[in-house]
Amino acid sequence: MLPASPQGECMKIETFGVEQWMNAWETKCTWNVAETCVESVTVEELLDMAGVSPEQMARDLSAKKLTYGWIEGSQKVRELIAGLYKKQKASNIVTTHGCIGANMLVHGTLVEPGDHVISVIPTYQQHYSIPESFGARIETLRLKPENGFLPDLEELRRMATPGTKLICINNPNNPTGALMDEAMLRAICEIAREAGAWLLCDEVYRGLTQDDVESPSVADLYEKGISTSSMSKVFSLAGLRFGWIAAPEALIAQVLEHRDYNTISVGMIDEYFTELALQAKDKLLARNRAVIRENLAILDAWVQSEPRLSYVKPKAGTTAFVKVDTALSSHEFCERLVKETGVMFTPGSALHTEGYVRIGYANNKDVLKKGLALTSEFLKTVP
Repeated sequence: MLPASPQGECMKIETFGVEQWMNAWETKCTWNVAETCVESVTVEELLDMAGVSPEQMARDLSAKKLTYGWIEGSQKVRELIAGLYKKQKASNIVTTHGCIGANMLVHGTLVEPGDHVISVIPTYQQHYSIPESFGARIETLRLKPENGFLPDLEELRRMATPGTKLICINNPNNPTGALMDEAMLRAICEIAREAGAWLLCDEVYRGLTQDDVESPSVADLYEKGISTSSMSKVFSLAGLRFGWIAAPEALIAQVLEHRDYNTISVGMIDEYFTELALQAKDKLLARNRAVIRENLAILDAWVQSEPRLSYVKPKAGTTAFVKVDTALSSHEFCERLVKETGVMFTPGSALHTEGYVRIGYANNKDVLKKGLALTSEFLKTVP
């Protein structure tokens, strides 16, 4: 039995900047241009794409006994998820509560006090704050605009010393929209291999590209590669809270030991709609790629028209990281913007990168246009 902790002592973890900001403002704003999902589909739209009638859905759901779902995810849904990869089988997949749950389980399974963990930054804060809270030694690799917000491979090679436990990357990148191609991913895999490290790639935006060239999954490229994803961003179904881990079977077995303590199973109704969506994935992807391509063109024209703004144009994903020439901090800028105009961006400081704002451009087109127009007027009023 573990010894008792000193009275009043608890695990410390840094405040999750992005989630705290979203929680504070997303229900209070008028024009949400911070949303990171492609505009969500309705149940009716999903059924139409899946070729299932509302009556059939009602029969399917009415017949379900509301008990726990499949512990690891049903064989069918895991096979459908495996079909998103080239080399994965159902036995390489375990379902989770969103990608956020997948990432948490990977870190909780692998990272121990004193471990050396490398993470790119900016990225989703889980990938450096969680291992740090476990007592790991964190090194962050700063993604720079002059490199197109892609990792400097020589810098990563210097960081990845023998014995490094885990390297964390995010492809496509949140918040910059940078996309690592296959050659770069293979180079990173080789760096991880030389160090003996696991390589975790958060691939929650994988598939949302501005052209038809798709980067492969790390799980398919490296024997210690781990890919996480979900139904939220690419498939516009964030309300399902359904994600997964794709990884070697031995690691999946270890993850399951940890998962028993915080998941048990993903909801059976969530799994039902996930199966429908994955069976209709080609239609969903076509719809969502059309959305991001049309909306990025709108955003790009706006950025080019505003002399105080600049950015590295995203190649994938749903977000852009826009540099703002202002005397205000990014938090001050975004807080004044939402209070004075109702337009919500995310401050770069929430992603540990000052001087930028994150703009989510994949939601409703009319909301995007109105939000950008109001921001243009706001820019005329601030120092």
